[in-house]
Amino acid sequence: MKKIALVSLGCAKNLVDSEIMLGILEKMKYELVPEIVMADIIIINTCGFIHSARHEARDVIEKAIREKNKSKNKKIVVTGCYVQRSQKSLQEAFPEIDAWTGVTDFDKIGFIVEGKPYEKTLDCFLYDHTSPRLISTPLAWAYVKISEGCSKHCSFCAIPSIKGPYRSRNIPSIVKEVKDLVAKGVNEINLISQDTTFYGRDLRIKEGLDLLLEKLLNIADLRWIRILYSYPEEVTDSLLEMMCEDRVCSYLDIPLQHSHPVIIKNMKRGWDGKRSMKLLEHIRKRIPEIAIRTSLIVGFPGEGKQEFEDLKAFVIQSRFDHLGVFTFSPEEGTSCFELGDPVKESVKQMRKDDIMGIQAEISFENNKKYLNRVIDVLIEGTLKQDQSVMIGRGQFQAPEVDGIVFIGSEELKQKTINTIQKVEITDRDVYDLYGNLIR
Repeated sequence: MKKIALVSLGCAKNLVDSEIMLGILEKMKYELVPEIVMADIIIINTCGFIHSARHEARDVIEKAIREKNKSKNKKIVVTGCYVQRSQKSLQEAFPEIDAWTGVTDFDKIGFIVEGKPYEKTLDCFLYDHTSPRLISTPLAWAYVKISEGCSKHCSFCAIPSIKGPYRSRNIPSIVKEVKDLVAKGVNEINLISQDTTFYGRDLRIKEGLDLLLEKLLNIADLRWIRILYSYPEEVTDSLLEMMCEDRVCSYLDIPLQHSHPVIIKNMKRGWDGKRSMKLLEHIRKRIPEIAIRTSLIVGFPGEGKQEFEDLKAFVIQSRFDHLGVFTFSPEEGTSCFELGDPVKESVKQMRKDDIMGIQAEISFENNKKYLNRVIDVLIEGTLKQDQSVMIGRGQFQAPEVDGIVFIGSEELKQKTINTIQKVEITDRDVYDLYGNLIR
């Protein structure tokens, strides 16, 4: 049987779609290989969200074409958000590609790689518990996508035009998937979507995320549930009450984007810095140990020195546990596209570096509170460069985007990987922690 390599680009939501495709291909008895040089068929699941993601996708496509040119028997399939958004221009740029498909037909990947006809769908693909899926993350944790699309209208974001309006999976399907993952040994479930706190609105379910959490907490062996991507206006008192349960991670990822009221208004977002600060204070009062992550955009049209200074002051005051910064990318089809891109790229990058420098100091100081404490750590595996060092995360660290905990205990690693262990923290750096297992 032919060998297939799949390259998944972009966010965790893309990764879930890639895992569905891998599950289908594995069921069809294809041999899955880790490198495109080993493959007869190369699948690239692209991200088209911002310029840098599109640039990365084109680089990977070009690399795959170079491999194809070495062996004419290779086949390349390109799928995902970038294709959904710009298929015509991509086809013109890369005539060597054998098949193109967007975000609607991930479940038809078997037909696509075999060149067979299939009935195309119009809506963005949304999997359920019956979909074959090959988990590519460590066994310790997995992503569970609870919805697809977005019904928000942020002026800078192309997601609604790519994936359509918000569509929730039903609760029984999510619960069944989580039960199956836990039965396979998964300890941590990370709930993801474009806006996890919006869950259930389209199904007319009141406080849908609260209800979903309640059902998931009935799964006895599920150790941790993490909520990712929460809009500030939907972080309710009832949700915070649910998060007081030990198995719901004391962690929120709230993408605030900016602080200055004029920029926020032009972004078509609802919460400026003053209002966001009140929310942060309220959350921390209800859950003192909570870790809060945010995402910000610098270089948005209209962001001058005053607006940027406002953002810097907000970051200093907010003292986020984790923070990511994007530079503004003007996106066709978004309502702010007509504003152009007046801030120079060099200025955007300087502003990004400035914010991340401030955050590095805050993160280093924040990590001090864990020194000499014993915390629960989910052990994921070992360090690639040094198999004697185990790596894991606390509840306050989300996978792939935050820091990790390094644990040096070689003699115990085989018994502790994929378990939650007590770890005494002995040292810290800007983003990571170091500790020893409590025996």
